[in-house]
Amino acid sequence: MLLAFLDFYRAALKDRAWGLNHEQLQRTLAPSTLTLARIIGHMAWVEDFWFRVRFDGADTSEIWVNIDWDADGDGEMTLAESWSVEELMDHFDKAVADSSRRTAAAPTLDQLSALAAHNGEHWDLRWILVHMIEEYARHCGHADFIRESIDGDRVS
Repeated sequence: MLLAFLDFYRAALKDRAWGLNHEQLQRTLAPSTLTLARIIGHMAWVEDFWFRVRFDGADTSEIWVNIDWDADGDGEMTLAESWSVEELMDHFDKAVADSSRRTAAAPTLDQLSALAAHNGEHWDLRWILVHMIEEYARHCGHADFIRESIDGDRVS
């Protein structure tokens, strides 16, 4: 059930960007600086950070390593704005596929993350999946408003 909800929100986010061009993916809804491209880039990074880095303890994907986080706290969003529509969707799809592979390889939802939180505790895979569902649900709501402001397309 957790994986079904997570996959639903992953698809819902991509659906909000379907058929839009690069310029439309960069459009903001005042007064926010969020764009669909920024949200999709952020979620590609979140997938990488939670499943690859925190859960499995692997290094971050190559696409994120040159971000100067001190200079730009939203570096993953800024980087995503520079990608073409195809690059944006490709990076997102690869991050999701990698996360799904890592999730499927876990023997149980009780498996703990390789990296610990600041307090020394580890997250179990169940908690990570619920957190990701929450993260997608929040950003899919943002994406709904942005998409409607671009071309009137509303989720029914």
